[in-house]
Amino acid sequence: MTKAKLTTASGALSLPAVMTFASASIPIAALVLAITVHLPRYFASHLGLSLAVVGGAFALVRFVDIPIDAALGLAMDRTKTRFGRYRVWMALGAPVLMVSLYMLLKSEQGVGQGYLFGWLLMMYVGYSGVYLSHLAWAGRLAPTYQERSRVFGAITGLGVVGAMAVLLIPVLMTSQGATDAAGVQAMIWFIIGSTGLTALLVVVASPEKIAQDHGSTFALKDYWALLTRPNILRLLAADLLVTLGPGWMASMYLFYFTDSRGFTLASANLLLMIYIAAGFAGAPFTAWLGNKLSKHRALMVTTTIYSLGLIAIPFLPAGSFAIFAPGMFLVGAMAAGFTVMIRAITADIADEIRLDSGREWMGLMYAMTTATSKLATAGAIFLTFNVLAAVGYQAAEGATNTPEAIRGLELAYVIGPIVFVMLAGACFFGYRLTAERHAEIRRQLDELDAAAADPAAALESLTGEDMAPANRPV
Repeated sequence: MTKAKLTTASGALSLPAVMTFASASIPIAALVLAITVHLPRYFASHLGLSLAVVGGAFALVRFVDIPIDAALGLAMDRTKTRFGRYRVWMALGAPVLMVSLYMLLKSEQGVGQGYLFGWLLMMYVGYSGVYLSHLAWAGRLAPTYQERSRVFGAITGLGVVGAMAVLLIPVLMTSQGATDAAGVQAMIWFIIGSTGLTALLVVVASPEKIAQDHGSTFALKDYWALLTRPNILRLLAADLLVTLGPGWMASMYLFYFTDSRGFTLASANLLLMIYIAAGFAGAPFTAWLGNKLSKHRALMVTTTIYSLGLIAIPFLPAGSFAIFAPGMFLVGAMAAGFTVMIRAITADIADEIRLDSGREWMGLMYAMTTATSKLATAGAIFLTFNVLAAVGYQAAEGATNTPEAIRGLELAYVIGPIVFVMLAGACFFGYRLTAERHAEIRRQLDELDAAAADPAAALESLTGEDMAPANRPV
């Protein structure tokens, strides 16, 4: 792909270039939803493994996976090859992910926890290689404040395609007479195929410029020093909270919509699909809003609208699909906006730290926010199920709940996400890394990069003297 096709007349990335790069989010979003909804049940039902074995394997892998993410982020930031920095890690991560999924797909009844744990761990390593390199590469592909909102909006929007595929493939398969297991297997094949195709597209067609280091070598204390920076603390707290809020809602979703709002399971799942599909509109809208208001203010707006939407849900007529559908679309669109803004803000803060320290931090920054998201996802299930038990709600199939228990479910469903999401927005009160401040940071980084590339020319521009040797061409 030529430079003319990659950029517009103004120098911004062209729409085809943005969409090509963003396509790698399709299998990632598909895999995330598959891991949450389908794969644990598949291993327990189709392979005959006990719930304890499957749950233990997934929990142990997630525990081990968090420090692996940090190690991969550090390694990515230190990689320098003629092929690129993050490009190499995507090229390595994709085949690891594909092979691991294939081995899980081909596993048969009787496989033990060791087999499941080993290939799940390899799957997560491959996933992290693709996911972290994609986000960090995006931060370098789009260096300006405005371009980042656009690129991360496209990444989140195309991720909806993968999530919707995971929801629709099993439904279409079973409607044709296939078994539930065959539907999940078709979903896994979709993830394998789309991983190979999109990773190849991104690696071959997307440009990458390696950011220059201007400071001293790394020391372990430098990493711990990150956690003392106010903007890092804001970011990690906000990321934890905006993941915990929707995660809390998702854990109670089917209970609430069937037992409180009077929907059938099929109708509730259709509303969930609307919620997820809304991200295709919410992501670009929030990207646009972030460039109009500034990213942190756009995050505050989306958290506020999301919370107002949740407040309205209990007052809508029970069982009315036509009335609930627009509300679910609005809330889903705002939830997608959280992701866009958090990812774009992460890249801006990484630039700020690179200017202060002289070193690249992009990969590690995304590893840190990935860790908070994983902790929030796991914590949401733990917290919500304990809250439901405390209010006396019975989740067993066929159980009859008292009006008091249903009321407790209703309050928990609404109050939890509102509190967490509004606190996330509040984390950015007093945040000063605006578009103007970031433009100044980029100007200084560009000067440092130019000086590192050609020290003589940089000194000449500062002194006004010709520093070229006698035989230097003019």
